[in-house]
Amino acid sequence: MSNKRNLKKSINNICTVLFADCVAESLYGEQKRTDKEIDTFLSSILLFHADYISRISHPEPGMKQKDYFKQLIEDFNKQVGELIDQFTSVG
Repeated sequence: MSNKRNLKKSINNICTVLFADCVAESLYGEQKRTDKEIDTFLSSILLFHADYISRISHPEPGMKQKDYFKQLIEDFNKQVGELIDQFTSVG
Protein backbone atom coordinates (compact mmCIF):
# COMPACT_ATOMS: atom_id res chain seq x y z
CA MET A 1 0.00 0.00 0.00
CA SER A 2 2.85 2.39 0.63
CA ASN A 3 3.74 2.23 -3.06
CA LYS A 4 0.32 3.56 -4.00
CA ARG A 5 0.66 6.27 -1.39
CA ASN A 6 4.11 7.28 -2.65
CA LEU A 7 2.90 7.25 -6.25
CA LYS A 8 -0.04 9.49 -5.33
CA LYS A 9 2.30 11.87 -3.49
CA SER A 10 4.59 12.03 -6.52
CA ILE A 11 1.68 12.76 -8.85
CA ASN A 12 0.37 15.42 -6.47
CA ASN A 13 3.79 17.06 -6.26
CA ILE A 14 4.37 17.06 -10.01
CA CYS A 15 0.91 18.43 -10.77
CA THR A 16 1.33 21.10 -8.08
CA VAL A 17 4.62 22.21 -9.62
CA LEU A 18 3.10 22.28 -13.12
CA PHE A 19 0.15 24.32 -11.85
CA ALA A 20 2.37 26.75 -9.92
CA ASP A 21 4.72 27.19 -12.88
CA CYS A 22 1.78 27.94 -15.15
CA VAL A 23 0.40 30.54 -12.75
CA ALA A 24 3.83 32.12 -12.22
CA GLU A 25 4.52 32.21 -15.95
CA SER A 26 1.15 33.79 -16.64
CA LEU A 27 1.73 36.49 -14.03
CA TYR A 28 5.43 37.21 -14.45
CA GLY A 29 6.49 35.64 -17.74
CA GLU A 30 7.63 37.49 -20.81
CA GLN A 31 5.16 35.74 -23.09
CA LYS A 32 1.69 37.20 -22.94
CA ARG A 33 -1.03 34.60 -22.99
CA THR A 34 -4.76 35.13 -23.05
CA ASP A 35 -6.84 34.26 -20.03
CA LYS A 36 -8.57 31.58 -22.08
CA GLU A 37 -5.25 29.85 -22.87
CA ILE A 38 -4.22 29.93 -19.23
CA ASP A 39 -7.59 28.67 -18.01
CA THR A 40 -7.53 25.86 -20.57
CA PHE A 41 -4.08 24.77 -19.53
CA LEU A 42 -4.85 24.95 -15.80
CA SER A 43 -8.03 22.93 -16.25
CA SER A 44 -6.14 20.33 -18.28
CA ILE A 45 -3.66 19.96 -15.39
CA LEU A 46 -6.53 19.47 -12.94
CA LEU A 47 -8.20 16.86 -15.16
CA PHE A 48 -4.86 15.14 -15.71
CA HIS A 49 -4.28 15.00 -11.94
CA ALA A 50 -7.75 13.63 -11.18
CA ASP A 51 -7.46 11.00 -13.92
CA TYR A 52 -4.18 9.57 -12.68
CA ILE A 53 -5.15 9.63 -9.00
CA SER A 54 -8.33 7.71 -9.82
CA ARG A 55 -6.37 5.25 -11.96
CA ILE A 56 -4.13 4.50 -8.99
CA SER A 57 -7.10 3.94 -6.70
CA HIS A 58 -8.90 1.65 -9.15
CA PRO A 59 -6.46 -0.52 -11.12
CA GLU A 60 -7.54 -2.49 -14.18
CA PRO A 61 -8.93 -5.91 -13.32
CA GLY A 62 -7.24 -8.88 -14.93
CA MET A 63 -3.90 -7.14 -15.29
CA LYS A 64 -0.92 -7.84 -13.06
CA GLN A 65 -0.45 -5.07 -10.51
CA LYS A 66 3.24 -4.63 -11.32
CA ASP A 67 2.59 -4.35 -15.06
CA TYR A 68 -0.34 -2.01 -14.53
CA PHE A 69 1.59 0.44 -12.38
CA LYS A 70 4.64 0.27 -14.63
CA GLN A 71 2.44 1.21 -17.60
CA LEU A 72 0.72 3.89 -15.53
CA ILE A 73 4.04 5.52 -14.64
CA GLU A 74 5.20 5.42 -18.27
CA ASP A 75 1.93 7.01 -19.44
CA PHE A 76 2.16 9.64 -16.72
CA ASN A 77 5.72 10.60 -17.63
CA LYS A 78 4.83 10.79 -21.31
CA GLN A 79 1.81 13.00 -20.64
CA VAL A 80 3.76 15.30 -18.32
CA GLY A 81 6.26 15.84 -21.13
CA GLU A 82 3.42 16.61 -23.52
CA LEU A 83 1.89 19.10 -21.08
CA ILE A 84 5.22 20.86 -20.65
CA ASP A 85 5.74 20.99 -24.42
CA GLN A 86 2.21 22.30 -24.89
CA PHE A 87 2.72 25.06 -22.34
CA THR A 88 6.09 26.15 -23.69
CA SER A 89 4.81 26.25 -27.27
CA VAL A 90 1.72 28.34 -26.49
CA GLY A 91 2.16 32.06 -26.87
